[in-house]
Amino acid sequence: MKESKLIKIQEVLKRCAISRATLYRLITNKNFPNQVSVTGNRSVAWRDEDIQRWIEERPTINQLGE
Repeated sequence: MKESKLIKIQEVLKRCAISRATLYRLITNKNFPNQVSVTGNRSVAWRDEDIQRWIEERPTINQLGE
């Protein structure tokens, strides 16, 4: 099985075009992909494909108004 590329929080914020506060709110409300603990480090990351899927599937402003 191919190992997933992991991306750190700064890249997640940039790619998703959200603030850190919005990210934490989405995580708290269970509306964001699960994070992965980085071994040997106290940081977390996300699987690239999970973030890409979230971006593709999240509703747009137009969809929210329908």
